[in-house]
Amino acid sequence: MPRVTEYGVTEFDRIDAAASVQGCLSKMTIAPGERGGPVRYTLRAGEQRLDLNARLGQPLRLSWTGAIACTHCGRATKKSFAQGYCYPCFKRLAQCDTCIVKPETCHFDAGTCREPAWAELHCFQPHVVYLANSSGLKVGITRGTQVPTRWLDQGAIQALPILSVETRQHSGLVEMLFKEVVADRTNWRAMLKGEVEPLDLVAEHDRLFARLSGGLGGLRHRLGDDAIRSLDEAPVSFEYPVLEFPRKIASHNFDKQPEVAGTLLGLKGQYLILDSGVINLRKFTGYEVVVS
Repeated sequence: MPRVTEYGVTEFDRIDAAASVQGCLSKMTIAPGERGGPVRYTLRAGEQRLDLNARLGQPLRLSWTGAIACTHCGRATKKSFAQGYCYPCFKRLAQCDTCIVKPETCHFDAGTCREPAWAELHCFQPHVVYLANSSGLKVGITRGTQVPTRWLDQGAIQALPILSVETRQHSGLVEMLFKEVVADRTNWRAMLKGEVEPLDLVAEHDRLFARLSGGLGGLRHRLGDDAIRSLDEAPVSFEYPVLEFPRKIASHNFDKQPEVAGTLLGLKGQYLILDSGVINLRKFTGYEVVVS
């Protein structure tokens, strides 16, 4: 059995950096670097793992075999929906519903949830509202168990948890309030170019809370004082393993180009940065590839 380490990475991650691996892609495992060092990246292809930090500066080739498997049921599919699902699962599963990206429209609350039991396990648990700096200031939400994974997946160089809420729907309502004055999306091109200046997230926190105090008070009155709790935490910073940022962004796509090759220059968010272009591996979850 694989052994879990401090950051949840298994012994499979110790595969020789020169080895080839084959399997269906999952999103890369990303873990904070030890003692403030660069973030650690592990490529996952089926049951195989490849330490990508060890491949920096070396040639890397990813070849799509033409096969795609649903990450939920495992069946073969000609097209991937919602980053890794076959069409029947995409239409059936609550985790693929629109309220996942717009939690303020919670279908459980409306009585139309596809899988109430799933929602009770995943949506009715504490969530964190945070500020992050991935391509400039943004607000975001995530389950408490996904800190700091969510920030690393977005390529954030800084993050600050600001509020804790009881449910996913509550996190969406708070995010909607903050979206009136701050972005909720990452400019992925700017993030990959490294065009991100450090911010004083504590000062940004104070500015936003002063401006939105009335709205937050209204939400607390509506949801209950204990439903939205302020957090007093220090900002965290991350360094990504990048030898060279691209000046221009050329994006690879397996559907148009089944073979992607080049020298690995960096890793940020869920992207590989090659001298031939960048590729978002999470977008191709379920695609069977040979990595060599």
